[in-house]
Amino acid sequence: MPKVSVILPAYNAERYIRSAVESILAQTFRDFEFIIVNDGSTDGTEAILRDLATADARIKLISRRNTGYVVALLEAVAASTGEYMARMDGDDWSMPERFAKQVALLDARPEVGVVGTAYQLMDELGRKLHTQYQPPDDTSLQARCLAGTTPICHPSAMIRRCVYDAVGGYTIETLPAEDLDLWLRIGEVSKLACLPDVLLKYRLHAGSISETKQAKQVEIQHQVRAAAAARRGIQISFDKDLAWREDAGDAGRLKQTLKYGWWAFNSGERKTAVSYGRRAVRQWPTSIAAWKLLIFSAVKPLPASTGGAQL
Repeated sequence: MPKVSVILPAYNAERYIRSAVESILAQTFRDFEFIIVNDGSTDGTEAILRDLATADARIKLISRRNTGYVVALLEAVAASTGEYMARMDGDDWSMPERFAKQVALLDARPEVGVVGTAYQLMDELGRKLHTQYQPPDDTSLQARCLAGTTPICHPSAMIRRCVYDAVGGYTIETLPAEDLDLWLRIGEVSKLACLPDVLLKYRLHAGSISETKQAKQVEIQHQVRAAAAARRGIQISFDKDLAWREDAGDAGRLKQTLKYGWWAFNSGERKTAVSYGRRAVRQWPTSIAAWKLLIFSAVKPLPASTGGAQL
């Protein structure tokens, strides 16, 4: 029985899947099995995964017709045998020491049911935009979950299997907020934790679930928060707008481009910031904000501190 089962559902991920899988195979902690469910991909995902599985016996590849993300997630969990489950997505990238540090924490702290990490936001080209840190303690993480901010980034999570089973695991009905729902239920029987180390690169791109299903995600987030509050017998506020992606349309796309550009600039990534400034000016040449980003990112001194922050 391996110590860790890595769970990765994949659908039409040929652009990024090889680097995602290879980042797991390169972990310094080696005692794991790697369950990958190819959820009926119609691009080159399956061929890439078969090639990788042939080269590394730790990969257990399941390929079948498309059933949807959570069904694939549940199937991968059912096929796993590890004491801990590490989540991963096919468009992200894990740092080599991620598993070693998460296993060490779970081994040392049996009261913790799930542990996340700090993570770096990158764009579709893999360029750094922003570094995201979360508080390490259970009280703060629980408060953030109840506020709907999902402080444990799903593909950065490592979950204690016995706790996962005790709360009933993922539920199809809560997609695409199945992670927040699970953290809230786990938080009712164990503690939550988050490492301060940046151990994941999380990719932002137009095809991700968080991008394409934001309205539905916000709706379900409200529902799972309300259910958690009812179970705990507490009152919570629902006034906060949980949407992080700007509205669709021309104005929304401009705001999102500017956000990425300033994130990159404040992270010390001048070339990336200039690239977003040029994109903004090219697409919205009459926008003062677009020109400000381009000019400032090109000539303004970079911030003295380029560390991450809490969004």
